[in-house]
Amino acid sequence: MKKQLKELTIKDNFMFGAVMTMPENCKDFLEMVLQTKLSEVVVSKEKSMIYHPEYKGIRLDVYANDEERTHYNVEMQVSKKPALGRRSRYYQSQIDMELLVSGEEYEELPDTYVIFLCDFDPFGQKKYRYTFSSECQECKESKLQDGRCTIFLSTHGENEDEVPKELVTFLRFVKAGLQESEQNFHDDYVEKLQRTIREIKRDREMEERFMILEEMLKDERKEGRIEGREEGRAEGARLSLCTILECKGRIPDMFRKQIETEQNLEVLRNWLVLAAKSDTMEAFLAEAESVKGRQCGQKE
Repeated sequence: MKKQLKELTIKDNFMFGAVMTMPENCKDFLEMVLQTKLSEVVVSKEKSMIYHPEYKGIRLDVYANDEERTHYNVEMQVSKKPALGRRSRYYQSQIDMELLVSGEEYEELPDTYVIFLCDFDPFGQKKYRYTFSSECQECKESKLQDGRCTIFLSTHGENEDEVPKELVTFLRFVKAGLQESEQNFHDDYVEKLQRTIREIKRDREMEERFMILEEMLKDERKEGRIEGREEGRAEGARLSLCTILECKGRIPDMFRKQIETEQNLEVLRNWLVLAAKSDTMEAFLAEAESVKGRQCGQKE
């Protein structure tokens, strides 16, 4: 059963995005995480919900930059996903690419921070905060100074003595369920976030936005299931085709690549039928391209 707006906590992507697109909330969050003062933070609201073809889905991120042109990308992660490190690399690259396309020179690229707020322990070391930057393995004091930093915050940390008290309190607030999240955490920042969340839940426009997003995500999941089934069938056809052809001889590298990249399920099925009927690899290859051509011609 899908949630209603009134049931959301800050760990829900929509609520986190809605709360953090308010500059003061975002500024306080960044200052708490980075332990530095920022005079101003500008949040890019138009980038807070975007569809990435490469990413294959809707991303709810918080994009911001400060007066020093430092860029920040913050994302809530409720469930552990594979390759978080490579995910951070992708986000860093996206920021750089946007800046370069807009005319920035390499030496002018600003510092960038990618921050994952995780409701799990991403590295299993029971830390509230994991900070990564580039350094020389042979000489730790030599820093690459590429301006990139990736931070993973975990609600499952246990090293309270090593991180600021307000960060621990905030992460406990993130971890809390609905009822617990409404209790008094005796922290000014958490109290401000609680007020913001209450205001969002009373806002009819925000409720409409949430409903629209839910429909978009529902459609995306449905399309994903359909695409997944189609890709599963296509992959099965590829495997069957290769199995049959290998009984007839060595599959030429060029045609094997064709099989691996062919997306049209009907073409793959027709190749399967042809492979079953062909006595030799040569006989199959002689007809394969014409079979594909006929299939494409029918589609047109």
